[in-house]
This record gives sequence, C-alpha cells and structure tokens, in this order.
Amino acid sequence: MKIVLDILEERISAAMASAAGCDNCAAIVRPSTDAKFGDYQANGVMGLAKKLKTNPRKLAEEVVKNLDLSDICEPLEIAGPGFINLRLKTDFLETAVVEIYNHYVQEEYLGQVPRCLRRFGIDKVSNPKTIVVDFSSPNIAKQMHVGHLRSTIIGDCICNILRFLGHDVKPQNHIGDWGTQFGMLCALLSRKRIEIGKTGEKVSNTIILADLEAFYREAKQLFDTDEDFANEARDAVVGLHKGNQRWTEIWRQIVRESEKHHQEVYRKLRVYCLHDSNTRGESAYKDDLPGVVADLKQKGLAVDSDGAVCVFPEGFKNKEGQPLPFIIQKSDGAYLYATTDLAALRYRVNELKANAIIYVTDSRQKLHFEMLFAVAKKAGWVGDDVELSHVMFGSVLGEDGTPLKTRSGENVKLKELLDEAVERAKSVVEEKNPELSQDEKETIAKAVGIGAVKYADYSNNRTSDYVFSFDKMLAMDGNTAPYMQYAYARIKSIERKALDKDVSIEKELENLQTLNLTEPAELDLAKYLVRYGEALQAAAADYRPNYLTAYLYELAQKFSAFYTNCPVLKAEPDKRPTRLLLCDLTAKTIRHGLSELLGIEVVEQM
Repeated sequence: MKIVLDILEERISAAMASAAGCDNCAAIVRPSTDAKFGDYQANGVMGLAKKLKTNPRKLAEEVVKNLDLSDICEPLEIAGPGFINLRLKTDFLETAVVEIYNHYVQEEYLGQVPRCLRRFGIDKVSNPKTIVVDFSSPNIAKQMHVGHLRSTIIGDCICNILRFLGHDVKPQNHIGDWGTQFGMLCALLSRKRIEIGKTGEKVSNTIILADLEAFYREAKQLFDTDEDFANEARDAVVGLHKGNQRWTEIWRQIVRESEKHHQEVYRKLRVYCLHDSNTRGESAYKDDLPGVVADLKQKGLAVDSDGAVCVFPEGFKNKEGQPLPFIIQKSDGAYLYATTDLAALRYRVNELKANAIIYVTDSRQKLHFEMLFAVAKKAGWVGDDVELSHVMFGSVLGEDGTPLKTRSGENVKLKELLDEAVERAKSVVEEKNPELSQDEKETIAKAVGIGAVKYADYSNNRTSDYVFSFDKMLAMDGNTAPYMQYAYARIKSIERKALDKDVSIEKELENLQTLNLTEPAELDLAKYLVRYGEALQAAAADYRPNYLTAYLYELAQKFSAFYTNCPVLKAEPDKRPTRLLLCDLTAKTIRHGLSELLGIEVVEQM
C-alpha cells in the first residue's frame, strides 16, 4: 500500500493541475504541526496562485471542487489564504492499520522474507538506484577512536534505510592502508619477527600487533632516532611500490591484524555490512593514480604549479582571492588523498555502476569533497545522472565543549568507550533488577550500553556537535535508547501477562478485518503507526537518522498515553482485539526501527 502522504500529494497535485490548467503542480503536503488543523495540510496552492497571479483562496476552492479524497479524509477545510486542511477518516484508519499489520504478520508467519525486509505495507521505490555509501574508513595499524563513531553508525543506518526502501546499496570501507608510513611499520614487524625467531619461540603476528597504537608509536620513534631503521623503512617503501614479495607479505599481515581489531568494534556496534568484500583501501587504487594525473593533464585540467601537479576548479578561492589548487601530485612525485579519491570515484562509477555516491565524513572535509566533485564533473568522469553527496557530521565533544579526548590529550579509543558504556549500564541493571540472572544482566547491559551510545548520536542533528554524557544517554526518561528499549519491553510484558491469563493474542487477532477505534488515544496511536513510511522517507531524503529516532520516540509517547487511558487485557471483548493489535504493531515498529535500521538491540524485559 502507498504511504498516506504520497497518496494525498498525488491526488491534490492532480487536482491543482486540473484547476489551474497547467502541469507540474506540487501540493506540498506536510503533517500538521497542530492537531486542531487536522492531520495534514496542503500548502502548495499559495505558490501556484502567485505564479498564476490569481487569488489563492479562490484557487484553493477550485482545487477542492476537483478533488475526491472521500475514501481517506473527512470533508476538506480551506484555511487562511489557501491552506487545505486534511483530517483522516476513522474508518480509513481502522482498515489501513489492519492491512499494515496483516502484511507484516503474513510475511512473519509464512517465513517469506527475513525480519529486516518485512515491509509494514510500505512500497519499495519505483526507480531503485545503485547507491555506493563510503563510510567508517579507519586507518591501518591504528585503533578506531571516537572520531570513527559517527561515520560508522550514520553510514550503516543510511545503508539500512536505503536498502529497506528498495535501493541496491553497496557499502565501501575506504581504509587508509597505503603510504610512506607503511615502510616503517613493515620494517618494525620484520625486525620483531627476526628477534623472536632468534629465541626459538613461535612467531605470532597477532601478539606482536596486539596493541596497534604502541606498535605505531614504536615504529615512528625508531624512524626518527635510528638511522639504520629509517633506511630499512625507506627500502620497504620502495619494495612495496615495486611489489616486492617480502615486504608485500609483511604489509598484508599488518593489514589483516588491523582489520581484526576493526571487525571487533563493528561487531560491538552491530554494524555487519562492512567486511572483506567491500573493504577497498587506498592500496586498491595505487596502480590507477598515474593514469588519473595523466588523464587530467590530457584534458587540460591539471597543470604544473610550483613543482606540484594541480587542478584549479572554478569558483574556489583562497583568503587572498587567488585560485585554490586541488593538488593531485606533490613535487617529489607522491600522490595524495585527492588523487586516490578521484581514482575511487571513477571505480565506483565505472565498475560498481553507481547512480549515487554518498560520502559520510566530518564537516572539516567539506571543501575537499566540494573540490573533488567539481574536478570529477569537469573531467567528465561523472555525468548528470550520477548524484554525489557529502553527508557531513559534527564533532563529539567532552563536557568542556572541546573534542572528546582522554586526560592525557589522546583520542578516546572506541572499543574502550563502548566497554565503559556496557559496564555503566550493568551497574544500572544491578541496581534496578538485582533478581535477574547474571546472563540476563549481561545481555541487557550490552544492549542498553551500546544502544545508548548509538542512539544518543543518532538522535542529534548530524550536522551539529554534541556533548558526550553517559549520564544523559543512559537515562530512563527522555529521548534515549533505554527509554525506547523499555517501551518495547513494556509492550512485551503485556504479551506475557496475556499468556498468564490464558489470552491467546493469535486467536484474538485471527481474521481481524478492521479495528474499533473510539478513544482519542487509540486514534492518535493509529494515525502515528501509519506514518512510519513517511519517517523513513524523510530520513532517507536528507540522510538524517534523527528523523527516525524522533518518530520512534513520539510513537513510544503516544503508546504510553494509549496504555494509560485504554485498558488492554481488561478491555471489553469488542475492544480487546483492537488494543492488542495496536500494542503488537507498536512493538514490531519499534523493534524494526531500533534493531533493523538503527542497529540497536532490543530486549524482552528490563
């Protein structure tokens, strides 16, 4: 079934076109901000009237005459200069909610599709795209830190929502696995293996690379202080670029061990779409870089400037008003991130056949991506049929309002941050539910702790900075993961109570064709349940997970009001099936939004 807002937009736009005698009219239907004006409001008539130089209210009256929404809405109202207010009919809601529920349940019980793909009656997009999403992008031989949190989880959520809506999504983990620093890393691993081999012990790269940060620091210190080591590191760089088997094998070992650390963090975060098949680092493009520079030179776009090779895309100036260079090769012949990103972009368009490419990085890279897109388009590598988007996000701040760091001033390790979140959640569980078994406490603590960190990030506007606070994100009230997880567990407790009272929910809902909505809280909840697809469309349109968290939070609040005012298990026989269905569909919607789209685990009890 179509999303209600889409139906209204389509029909009202057609009526506007008929009344005005022109095409391409936009109804601009939005949910009403105040319930007294109805459930939706069409705002497009004013703009059309201005274009036609006619009275907007009279045009609105003509539109309404040409409009039949009697199957969905109560009689339409024209307000102010030409707003059209729309209120959903109760009998439409009574049927629509059951259709959504039965669509999901049919898929659930027949086992037709995995839970993550069950549709809630939401149609897939009519024109699916192949969309590449570039996110996470950790560096090799370094642990992931808090700076990787937002890219990783926002990118994962974008992938989940777009895939649910029907697009062919291709995640790409563009890792930093190439460059001069790998010479010193390879030299150090080689030296350590030789030292251990002399003792007769078995060499284990896993043990040597257990602390990636310490390994990197040691390599850097030796490079700066030990000339013999520095020379060996330089030889390793040359060997890597020439494909020398010895150095290439050592480099691969470092990459493999580093990725094990990354995968451990991904598992903690419940990010499962990043793996070997879509991890494609800078090294994958090393052979393409000379061709990138040569092609740009051949097209007359790249020029020599102070020994370097640069492109000067139009419209970019420095503070002095001079053309700003996009450097693709340094004076010593080395290539840069810009060169690699251009090669990656060409690969994604030509090989992955991307219709859209989304880059999820912090806002400090805004200028880089603006210039990258401009160069790629000017070179003709990206046509008008390929959409390029930079999904920016702000920083995670400490209580002092500066980027979150340890007391020693280092980046906070992401694994350590997540482990602390679980430990803090476990303390809360111990306090609130000491009677639970140890396994139950650990399961809940893991779900709540990790979920709290992710949800706090999602619920903020992604373009804004936010202050990281365990106390706020673990709170049981407000727009937090624990509140949402408790809302889900609260509904599941109703199901358990039903079993205790020998109430079979399955039998109560069997062959139910319509609801019996009479109470305001029932109607309010039903109206919000049919808007789930709208929330997903909005979140996908601007790549903003906070639109989804806002919907889920409002849904939980409306359920709370419903549960307070409408007895469920003690309801009269003619009302109980309606209320049981509203409970179950709310739980399924919350679980889908949290677990399948946001990657936040739900629990049956808290």
